[in-house]
Amino acid sequence: MPDKDMKLISASGIHKSFGGVEVLHGVDLSLAPGEVLALLGENGAGKSTLVKIIAGDYIPEQGRITCSGVEYSSLDPIKAREAGIRMIFQELSDAPTLTVAENISMGLWGATRGIVSWKKINERAEKALSMLGVDIDINKKVGKLRIGERQIVEIARALSDNARVLILDEPTAALSSAESERLFSVIESLRSQKVGMIYITHRLDEVARIADRVNVLRDGSVALLADAKKATRGELVSAMIGRDASDVSHPTDRPKPGGKILSAHNIELDRAFSGIDFDVHEGEVVALYGKVGSGTAEVAETIFGLHPEHRGEIKLNGKIFSPKDPNTAIDNSIGFLPADRQRLGAFMIRPVAENLGVPSWPRYSNHGLITVAPEEKAYINWTDRLKIRSRKDPKQKIATLSGGNQQKVLLARWFEGSSKLLVLIEPTRGVDVGARRDIYETLRRSAKEQNIGILITTSDHEEVIQVADRAVVMSKGHKVAEFKGSTITTESLITTAS
Repeated sequence: MPDKDMKLISASGIHKSFGGVEVLHGVDLSLAPGEVLALLGENGAGKSTLVKIIAGDYIPEQGRITCSGVEYSSLDPIKAREAGIRMIFQELSDAPTLTVAENISMGLWGATRGIVSWKKINERAEKALSMLGVDIDINKKVGKLRIGERQIVEIARALSDNARVLILDEPTAALSSAESERLFSVIESLRSQKVGMIYITHRLDEVARIADRVNVLRDGSVALLADAKKATRGELVSAMIGRDASDVSHPTDRPKPGGKILSAHNIELDRAFSGIDFDVHEGEVVALYGKVGSGTAEVAETIFGLHPEHRGEIKLNGKIFSPKDPNTAIDNSIGFLPADRQRLGAFMIRPVAENLGVPSWPRYSNHGLITVAPEEKAYINWTDRLKIRSRKDPKQKIATLSGGNQQKVLLARWFEGSSKLLVLIEPTRGVDVGARRDIYETLRRSAKEQNIGILITTSDHEEVIQVADRAVVMSKGHKVAEFKGSTITTESLITTAS
């Protein structure tokens, strides 16, 4: 149990501004040894800014931070490191070509006269992993590990460097259920060693599962501070979005599906999936549900032409379709969102209008020349329709938007391109509750009003319940069940996927 009377971290009255706009308005936060503090809030609520101040990356305009009894007006990365503060980012910061042992010792080589003691490096790695209660081959290249194992290696590295405070940023966003449970076991080990943890997440079911207290930010202020075991899901969501919100609910607007847009029969891809059958109709949202590694993502990628070596029959609007590459898919009015929007979906250093307009360039061009006017007009139009929270400046770089708003821009890209079939992989991964609701409403409204078909692959059962008309469940590369309407439940999805 955490020692509530002692504080590893105490931040009070934290104010922070960017470009003259204040984003944190006197925020307080405290963390005790062995405590897990869940930090919640919509994208743009101030979570990232607050933890970066604690990690020493940002300097606040006002406020003070106390670390184990030592008071600071601000921290820098060196002071934060000396105070035992480490941040485990959602995007891994390891060295894939180095071994587990080498990664754990990065920055701690301890060479004597230029000679590295590999014995000490191996001993350090074995000790750190043993403290976490995990068994990972220390001689294996990190790039060959699963995502969950790579996160644990990063935690082990922090622990080897005497970390007393860990900031975990969306640690389960890309993990399977089994990997998440393993991470939770690691967190329990850290708790027993009196390591304090700030746990940022959008998955509300994890709050009561692992946290002691929950701190909710909204618009740069603390909206709720509560016992994590007593706070209800409704209270958490209401605190995040500033109004009442219902629990997980089924769509109420289930229109009768129209003609068949997509038909996949007995499709297979070596080492990924086999014998998969499903259809997508006009006006229908179909979810391929399964744990990470079940093959759902590879099915979606195949439809978009990323795996031309697949076998089996795919029909588009009743005609045989051979998706040999993404250009073929786009030419046939198929839109696509990858799971990693920042690396594979968006041009992060380019303007939002340009990101939105890319597939529509042939339509925008005049004698081979593309002007920015149609892009900017389209962006302003979709900003209002999809509730994209931004400065409404078409030249604003997409990297400056929150994750949920980046995703809305990428959705608008395909709506602007008049796609008739949308293929979306984990469309709300790393997206806050409010943005999720907006995206779900957008998808269902677009399916109904524009008569398009939508295929979603997801490992989030709540997402399936809230948005899908039909759900195809996959496990280990095989289709194991199919549900529709009210039969799509948490129990039915999780039971069959397992």
